[in-house]
Amino acid sequence: MPGAGSKPGAGLTYAKAPATHCCNDHCLHHGRRTDGDARNVIITLDNVGLRREGKIILEDVSLSIAQGDFLAITGPNGGGKTTLLRLILRLLKPTVGRVSYFNHGTPVDRLPIGYLPQKNMIDSRFPITVKEVITSGLIAIKGLDKAERAERVERAIATVGLDSRRDFTLDRLSGGQLQRTLLARAIISCPQILVLDEPLSYLDKQFEHRVYDIISELAPTTTIILVSHEMSRIASMANRHIIVDHRLEECTADHHYFAIDCPHDR
Repeated sequence: MPGAGSKPGAGLTYAKAPATHCCNDHCLHHGRRTDGDARNVIITLDNVGLRREGKIILEDVSLSIAQGDFLAITGPNGGGKTTLLRLILRLLKPTVGRVSYFNHGTPVDRLPIGYLPQKNMIDSRFPITVKEVITSGLIAIKGLDKAERAERVERAIATVGLDSRRDFTLDRLSGGQLQRTLLARAIISCPQILVLDEPLSYLDKQFEHRVYDIISELAPTTTIILVSHEMSRIASMANRHIIVDHRLEECTADHHYFAIDCPHDR
């Protein structure tokens, strides 16, 4: 473990796992994303709003997410970005409106989603190891034999550079190591949809660049919904840019840098 005052992850190198697409029973797409691929809509939010204790958190949110989209979401602190993700994930129920899932146009109750939450939503005191957390990302995947399951776990651990921490419980991890553990759990199932809430938080610069590589590798075959304040490089990978400040705006500019400079269509 790094000593007090040391930089999380200092001195470590990160193995780059092969950029292979691992298919399973819920894999719905294999081709590269095309912006005109429409439009196999898989998630819709229709006039969604959420109030808490009389306070408006989000209102009048309508959004369609198509297979292969890469949504980069930004906005001010307290504007409702994480709430939007939790509504999309159906972890919250809207006060008004509806969130719907589709599989090739047919309404469904569930979709295969990998989710990286913010670190403060995780109880790091729970007595579970890095390997166990990462393995839990395979719970919903049926039909994997023992060898394939073990191979996926090993590949995920190597991808996030945590081989030497695999048997550490969460309370022994730095913030960056916990973030990398949660990222591995989110991607281990090769989900159809990957939802990332501030994936760069707590990471050292070396692994931050590795995260960009991981996202680039997944983007051709994965629908990505990503919230981040670090939009400079992410914006160049995304095909849609969403600004959330209690309401939702979609940036239609050719280049998107920061929400404050974004010339929305209003």
